[in-house]
Parts: sequence; C-alpha cells; structure tokens
Amino acid sequence: MIAINISEPGSFNVLKPVNRIVPLPAPNEVLIRVAAAGVNRPDIMQRQGAYPPPPSVTDIPGLEIAGTVVRMGSAVNQLSIGSEVCALVPGGGYAEYCLAPAELCLPIPDGFSTVQAAALPETFFTVWSNLFDRAQLKIGETLLVHGGTSGIGTTAIQLAKAFGAKVIVTAGSEDKCAFCVELGADSAINYRTGDFVKEVLMLTDHQGIDVVLDMIGGDYFARNLKCLAEDGRLVQIAIQNGAKVELNLWLLMAKRLTLTGSTLRARDIVFKAAIAGKLKEQVWPLLKTGKIRPIIHAHFPLTQANKAHELMESSQHIGKIILTV
Repeated sequence: MIAINISEPGSFNVLKPVNRIVPLPAPNEVLIRVAAAGVNRPDIMQRQGAYPPPPSVTDIPGLEIAGTVVRMGSAVNQLSIGSEVCALVPGGGYAEYCLAPAELCLPIPDGFSTVQAAALPETFFTVWSNLFDRAQLKIGETLLVHGGTSGIGTTAIQLAKAFGAKVIVTAGSEDKCAFCVELGADSAINYRTGDFVKEVLMLTDHQGIDVVLDMIGGDYFARNLKCLAEDGRLVQIAIQNGAKVELNLWLLMAKRLTLTGSTLRARDIVFKAAIAGKLKEQVWPLLKTGKIRPIIHAHFPLTQANKAHELMESSQHIGKIILTV
C-alpha cells in the first residue's frame, strides 16, 4: 500500500509517500480500505518529533479515517465485510489501508460522503469528552472557545449550541469571527484587535464564563482564569503557546475554579469506546438531520499530505483539512 512516511523530524516537506506492507488485524481490530483521512494538529506535532506514537502503534501519522471494512479480526462481531465506517485510530490514517479497533468504528451518517465522515472522529471524540464528560457543560451555561474556526472550534460551537449552551469564541480575523457567528456562536472576539478578557467580561455583565475550552496555553492561562465565573472550569486540550504557566492560587480558591485537561490518543480502548457510544446515541442523530455538520475547508490527495500540513500551519483554513485516497 501507499502510506505517508515521516522521513525525519522537520517541516512539512519531510512527509513522503512510500510503499508499506498492508497490516493484518488483531482479534479485536478491522482493516479499513481508507477513502479519506483527517489532518489534525497532533499530526503536525508528530511530524516535528514532539508527539511520538504510543508504544506498539505504527509510525504512520493520521488519527481519523473513513472507508470500507475489508478484513476483520477473529473476535469482531459487530461489523461485517463491506461496512462503511469512520473510525478513531491511534495512528496509521495517512495510508491506503489502516487498522482500527472495532469498538471505535462508527457508521457513516446517512447522506454523508467519506470526506465528510473522515472529518468527524478526532474532533467529535475530543470535544464530547472534554466539554460534556470532563467539564460537565450544562444547558444555559456559557462556553468560551479559543480558535473558533479550527476543527475543534467549529465542532465545539455546534455541539455546545445543540445542547443548549451559550458560546463565545475568539478568532484571528473579522472574516473568521463572522463565520463563527454564522455557524451559531453568540459572540466572536478578534483576538488580534481586542482584549478578549475585557470583551468576555463585558459580554457576560462581568459574571464571567462557566467553561473555557483552550488549545493555546502559555500566556492565555492566566487570562482564562480571569474570564472564569465562580465555579468555572478550564479545560486544556493543547498548548500551542507553551506548557509552563504561573498559577495564582488565591484566584483558584476565591472563585472555586476547576482546572482540568486531557489528551486522547494514549487513552485505552475502553475509555474511547464509551465516548463512541455516547456519540452514536446523542450526536449521530443530529448529524443525520443536518442540525450539525463538519466544516471542511479543503482536501488534498494522500500523496500531497505535505501541502495539507503547510495549509494547516498557515492557520488560513476554517474547519477541517482532509486527505483523499
């Protein structure tokens, strides 16, 4: 099969098509003929040498795919040869064939193309786990999302609104802010021209935000705490501006704040399968009705994965970037 190899840690140009042996599924896995694969920030980190795959996981990047089941492990009984699925995978998505745990395969929603379906797993698993399981976002609460036009951001806007929350986002241009509002956000703040702390407090009558979903870290950390209301929750899912921060413990105590965070890739299959079950029950019906949808900016042939990474690193995209096979 053709797969994308990281020849050495470095820029997007280290991504090269190579020939690899088609893998064989373990008892609880299926082999999927990949039609499309999502591109995500963790893929860039892996390419740069900052996010190695977990032990025993292939070095081929790619965390989400859509395609057709062509071979099944001996213990798989919930799928069949020919099933059209999308799947969350620990690696291997940038290839013509990819192994996936059977429990992490979800049916392609009615009316969805494989390109649309490949945009679902990584962001929807991540957003659901962090907003609804960890942060316990509730009806009527207010959510602040940084990076509103990213794949995570566009998913968070739609899911939070679908389940009754108010949403404020930050984005890096007026056009991106306008897109977020059109997608459903109640307010959007251009972080390049305004102070998001001051604007958030103004928008909430100085009450603050119930939940912050942050991918930035670094100097955003202290500012996020200032945005939070009493009993507010900060969920950290990435650290684009750095991992080391200073914490004012008095602010934590006075507001009774909760600080949490997570990474998804290294979690076990049981944990991820529980998220898959919730998505199938509560989110997949919304996808079928069109109430929510993945936002796709562009797609590239698999052999042009380097161009897909170049686009993602430019931050000029809105929504997901997909590789097609």
